[in-house]
Parts: sequence; structure tokens; C-alpha cells
Amino acid sequence: MKEEIIIAGFGGQGVLSMGKILAYAGLMDNLEVTWMPSYGPEQRGGTANVTVILSDAPISSPVLDTYDTAVILNQQSLDKFESKVKPGGTLIYDSYGIHRPPTRKDITIRRIDAMEATFDMKSAKTYNMIVLGALLGVRHLVPLESVMTGLKKALPERHHHLLGVNREAIVKGMQLAGDC
Repeated sequence: MKEEIIIAGFGGQGVLSMGKILAYAGLMDNLEVTWMPSYGPEQRGGTANVTVILSDAPISSPVLDTYDTAVILNQQSLDKFESKVKPGGTLIYDSYGIHRPPTRKDITIRRIDAMEATFDMKSAKTYNMIVLGALLGVRHLVPLESVMTGLKKALPERHHHLLGVNREAIVKGMQLAGDC
């Protein structure tokens, strides 16, 4: 098993955190992992993406030109990365802020309404966990318990009281992916 993933959106959407948590979850599952963030000088509002590779064999390079799975959170990222999903791959996108949906016919496209789900949960801060849950619901890369262990490792201890609501958000995202 080898999965090459790009998660892309604006800074402030939790893109890098999602990648870090997914990478930690892979480590908890004894997978080989790379995590390579990329972002502009702006912390919030600029573009950000992270490449994560999960594999049961050694990974030769973290640098990729194409991806098995792309998780896209804004139009700018969709325009940049839609063509870089391998034929037969998967593109997951949040419909919020996308004015031109993906059009490729040789990949699986899954639309999720993660921003709407944050309104249902009454917590905008759960957005990235809903999106991560949708990714896990579509691709089944690592078990939920590994993700929760990775989340606990990624979150500062002062925020561990939020683990429950984050778990709810991940499960909500998994449910969204199942309803697509």
C-alpha cells in the first residue's frame, strides 16, 4: 500500500494540521510516512498545501508531481491540482468557495459540504477535522483510533479537552463522505 496525498487550501483552514495528524496516524499504524508542507509568507489567507505519503514500504522521495488523492479546499488549489491527480485517483473537495467544480472524467470526484457541517456543529474550528474525516471516509487510509492518537500528539496538552469534539467532527466528516 502506498498513498500519495495533497491537501490544499488557504492558510488558516488547518491544511498543515490535517497533514500532520494524518502523518502521525500513519506512524501509529507502523507505516512509512513523509509530511512536506508548503505555504506562502502569509499565515492566514495565503495558499498552503501539504504532501503526505503513507506506505508500507520505504519511501524514496517526498517530492511528487502527481497524487493518488487530492483534498481541495479552495478554487485556487482546485485550478492548480486537479490536473495532478493520477488517472483513477480521487479528488475530494469542499463545495464552499468553489465556483467551478472539477470536470475530469478519469478520476473519482467526491464533493463534501464541510463548511455547512461546521455550522451544524456550531463550531467553525472543527472544519479541518470534518475534512479529514471525509478523507478517511473515502480512502480508509488509517483507523480512527490512530487518528485520535495522532491528534493527541499534534495538539498542545492545553487543548486536549477538545479531543472529544474533534472526534465528533471526524466522525461527521466520515458520515458526509458516505452520503456523497
